Amino acid sequence: MAIGEAGMEAIKQTMRAIRKRHLLEEGAHAPAIIALQKPYASQGLEWKEKYETLELEVQQCYKAQSRLSEQLVVEVAECRTLKSLVTEKDAEIMKLQNELTPAKEECSRLKEQLDEKINAVDLMASEIEALREQLDHMTLKARNAEVENKQLIDRWMLEKMNDAERLNEVNKMYEEMMQNNKISSMEKLAREQVDGVIRRHESGRENFIESTIPSTMKHYIHAHEGGCGSILIVRNSYRMISGGQDQTVKIWDSMNGTLTRTLRGCLGSVLDLTVTSDNKSIIAASSKNSLFVWDSETGQHHHTLTGHQDKVCAVDANRVSSRHIVSSGYDHTIRVWDLQKGYCVNTILSGSNCNTLCYSMDGAIIYSGHVDGSFRLWDTRSCQLISEVAAHTQGVTSVCLSQGGNIVLSSGRDNLHNLFDVRSLEVRGTLRANGSRVASNWSRSCISPDDSYVAAGSADGSVYIWSVSKVDTLSTLKGHSVPVLSCFWGGLGKPLVSADKNGYICIWT
Repeated sequence: MAIGEAGMEAIKQTMRAIRKRHLLEEGAHAPAIIALQKPYASQGLEWKEKYETLELEVQQCYKAQSRLSEQLVVEVAECRTLKSLVTEKDAEIMKLQNELTPAKEECSRLKEQLDEKINAVDLMASEIEALREQLDHMTLKARNAEVENKQLIDRWMLEKMNDAERLNEVNKMYEEMMQNNKISSMEKLAREQVDGVIRRHESGRENFIESTIPSTMKHYIHAHEGGCGSILIVRNSYRMISGGQDQTVKIWDSMNGTLTRTLRGCLGSVLDLTVTSDNKSIIAASSKNSLFVWDSETGQHHHTLTGHQDKVCAVDANRVSSRHIVSSGYDHTIRVWDLQKGYCVNTILSGSNCNTLCYSMDGAIIYSGHVDGSFRLWDTRSCQLISEVAAHTQGVTSVCLSQGGNIVLSSGRDNLHNLFDVRSLEVRGTLRANGSRVASNWSRSCISPDDSYVAAGSADGSVYIWSVSKVDTLSTLKGHSVPVLSCFWGGLGKPLVSADKNGYICIWT
């Protein structure tokens, strides 16, 4: 305890001694400290001024920082707007790229197709060039053949003239013999043979009946709706057949004007009619590019003959063979058909559409009338053109062969009716009348069975009758109120029938 107190006392003394020494040292160093504190006071004032200057600059910096912050906010907003615009543009670019990809594919595909088409065009050009060479070659052959045909026709005509002279000599000898025998009936027959106007044995009929000029309308029948374009009377009978725009073919009794049967199944308007030589089949030419065949007794539909590429405007039956018919269409073709086989067996190409046609008596020649006004003769076996005549200044609407087979009547849109001698192709007479105007491209005129008269309908609703021998108008029949499209003279010399644009039929006696 004493030791501890002594230690404490010692420490206190030591502390007092140290404090005393410190005071002495402070007193010793006081002048130096005062001397040192004087420059620090002046520096404090300078530092205070610098502090205030720096504080002012800091405030200005704060203000500048505030303005820059505001500008930064605006710039950030603008950057965000531009970024959104860039995003939209990127989306549009992606969309356009997506659209561009199929367009590129389509362009590639079209380029391939274009290359194929170019190759095809080149190939077709080479083929056309080859065909042109073939055409030139065939044209040359055709010209040579035409020259040969003309030479053959000249030789044929010369032979015909020689035959005619020999026939005249024979007829003259025969006439002298008949005169010596004083048989008047035989003298008359010989004169008819010498004239060459009526040859009863060539007409194919056993009984010759003289035709009479009709003057009275016996029946007026509304036969078809929309027009009746074709009418005929079956040979050696009084059965009348008509076809119209109502797509029907009707069979009538021409003596009492009653309807006996209606044939249906035709597609399109009936533009022409014919009956086979055995009177067993009725054939209609249709505006729907086909021909329709019916049994004339039962009315049963037998065939639909197809092959024409446009409307069929004319048809005629072979007068020798009951199985062959000929038709013409607006596809520049004339076609020969076999009814037993039911298809086309020969095709003739024509430069001009054919409006009308008929067979010769022996079926070896086809007489045709065309839109360009030409009358042409064709060989049915070779399908070659035999001869051509400029018959009319406008389209031919009808050709009709006489019962004797030596005269063809042609009618045209120039309102003329020409009588051609088929042996020389010379015009024997031209029939015309004031007011007579052909009504359509398929207006049909006719020759009487005794080859003495010609009948033709007119656009004024009249039927004009001319004398073949006098080449003069004999009668004008009035009964229709609209254009007359077709006329036909019964093979028994009567009646004369006519059909008009409203579908009415007049039966004249």
